[in-house]
Amino acid sequence: VQLVESGGGLVQPGGSLRLTCVASGFTFSEHALRWYRGAPGKEREFVARISSGGEEIHYGDSVKGRFIISRDNAKSTLYLQMNSLRPEDTAVYFCKVDGYPSWGQGTQVTVSS
Repeated sequence: VQLVESGGGLVQPGGSLRLTCVASGFTFSEHALRWYRGAPGKEREFVARISSGGEEIHYGDSVKGRFIISRDNAKSTLYLQMNSLRPEDTAVYFCKVDGYPSWGQGTQVTVSS
């Protein structure tokens, strides 16, 4: 299983970013996927989960109403649209496949003026 996250960067508070996770090594359309984030000195935090077909979605309380998770099974790609970003959203963002222990390298998101 290989997971490659991208799309992070530096953004001002209130701005938006779209993260991408390209996956390979498993049958993408058969597995639920998640986004997590981690900041130095803090436990890795659940951000969002999407079912294999995209019909069931859950968000962590801290991102509800601001972030949108989606997937394109034809492209084996997971997305995270992040809107109304806050400084506390600063973290390394990781994607994760349900049923496999693998993690990608993550992508850094920094929200700062």
